[in-house]
Amino acid sequence: MTTAKICGLSTAETVTAALRGGASHVGFVFFPPSPRHLSFDQARMLAAPVPGHVGKVGVFVDPDDSLLGEAIDAGGLDVLQLHKTAPERIAAIRQRHGLEIWAAIAVRTRADLDAAGHHRELADRVLYDAKTPEGAALPGGMGLRFDWALLDGYRHPLPWALSGGLDAINVREAIARTGAPIVDVSSGVESAPGLKDVSRIAAFLAAVAHH
Repeated sequence: MTTAKICGLSTAETVTAALRGGASHVGFVFFPPSPRHLSFDQARMLAAPVPGHVGKVGVFVDPDDSLLGEAIDAGGLDVLQLHKTAPERIAAIRQRHGLEIWAAIAVRTRADLDAAGHHRELADRVLYDAKTPEGAALPGGMGLRFDWALLDGYRHPLPWALSGGLDAINVREAIARTGAPIVDVSSGVESAPGLKDVSRIAAFLAAVAHH
């Protein structure tokens, strides 16, 4: 049974749409260059109606401890999703904060998948995302996908999730091809960068529910 995370939520209406559609996780971005970045006050407001059975995921890019501490407090976070964070830093974050850790792995080639193995003792889940172009300001949320065939026959070292370029049109194919336990979407349910669309969220979650 595949579930879905709607990432980069920034309005009460879109959080409601994610919950109504049956999302297993909601994602809040704490990274100022992102159009999806939240203030702590925004995060507190958005997280308030999220029930306990839905995971609240904070998305970070190599964060320091003060940012993590404030974001965890504001968003009542259950999961820390870490991009571009060195393994030894992930270990320190896990020890300090004691929350579930998702390590994001940027994938373009089969060799990139090998990085997942380095997180066996560090993370609770690996998030495979499309590698963004060199010099890109953002590590994700750009609507890029990687070749799902790279996952054919791949022995996953950890529980995992699939991200990168998913939308209501291709998510069934993605699940059928990869068997992803969790699919993660951000730009694929937006009408413009950072602007989530209630109807697109509903369509995506319906597609996942009926895959």
